[in-house]
Amino acid sequence: MTGVSMPDLTTDRLLLRQWRDSDREPFAGLNADPAVMEHFPRLVTREESDALIDRASASIADQGWGLWAVEVRSTGEFIGFTGMAVPRFEAAFLPGVEIGWRLAKSAWGNGYAPEAARAALAFGFGSAGLTEIISFTATTNLPSQRVMQKIGMTHDEDFDHPNIPDGHRLKRHVLYRISK
Repeated sequence: MTGVSMPDLTTDRLLLRQWRDSDREPFAGLNADPAVMEHFPRLVTREESDALIDRASASIADQGWGLWAVEVRSTGEFIGFTGMAVPRFEAAFLPGVEIGWRLAKSAWGNGYAPEAARAALAFGFGSAGLTEIISFTATTNLPSQRVMQKIGMTHDEDFDHPNIPDGHRLKRHVLYRISK
């Protein structure tokens, strides 16, 4: 790792930070929660969850941004992730940088997702020097689409996700964009 310095991102209520070993257990729990993973093709195993942390942590260390662990500042409680990543599939709208989030069910309904996403967008358009950021989700994932709208993104197109089998209920996705 090159060891790029990345300051923690803070909002009034949240801290977006590098991952810690203590995040592994609660992150595996939220990835195994059917409610959290409703708009994903399947639950994520503990090994896959740990591998996602390892990739996210390496991305932050190498380039100074990625999928940050999110905690509630007043309690120190880990609630999930928010941040940016480069999608690992081929599509007409790629290459690009995606903003995304995944929060524990206990954190839902508090406005944490748009609050954290706004901090990540500000970093992306500021320190990271990005000019456009995208986001996508299954057409059924209305809560995430509302977050995209709340942070100023606009619906661009619908597409079939190439990593989801034909006929699967989550195959159809929406693409949102925002420019600097």
